[in-house]
Amino acid sequence: MQKPFAFCLFPFASKTAFCFLLLAFSIACTPNANMQGRGQVYLQGEWQQDSVPKQKQLLQYSLYHLNFSCDSFFMRINSFSKVNNGADTCMNLGHWAEYIKGTYQQRNDTLHLKGQFCNADYSLKSEGGCFRSGVYEDFFKVSKKTDSLIQFSSTASVIPINAHLIKRTTCNPKPL
Repeated sequence: MQKPFAFCLFPFASKTAFCFLLLAFSIACTPNANMQGRGQVYLQGEWQQDSVPKQKQLLQYSLYHLNFSCDSFFMRINSFSKVNNGADTCMNLGHWAEYIKGTYQQRNDTLHLKGQFCNADYSLKSEGGCFRSGVYEDFFKVSKKTDSLIQFSSTASVIPINAHLIKRTTCNPKPL
């Protein structure tokens, strides 16, 4: 003997499940945008840090050159050290540079940079060799001091990056 409730409930449940699965797949399986994102308008351009407070007294410090293009960033970190922490061929008498490229996102006053360590021509750096390779990720609190001066305070460092604008650019999104 068949239960009358089971017969009526089954078609409703299968329609509901089908609609739920259709909705889930339509949301989860949307294709990625085929264009670069616009990024933050106020960041677009080249930014340079010229010095850090009390750099003559520090044993080691870094100066940053940042380039923001739409939602992408390119960074050169020039490091200086009075102490030899590694091989002389890498340290180059206490001065070396590292390069990073990636994308960024800003939420409120926090800038999230995520990318890869690269060679000077921004081709991907293979593992091994001198200095860091692989994934770069950092969070910065951003304080816009003027239209041409921004302070980036890293969550990983106590020395803020005071960068001044060298060249303003506008975002022209490129296909990915």
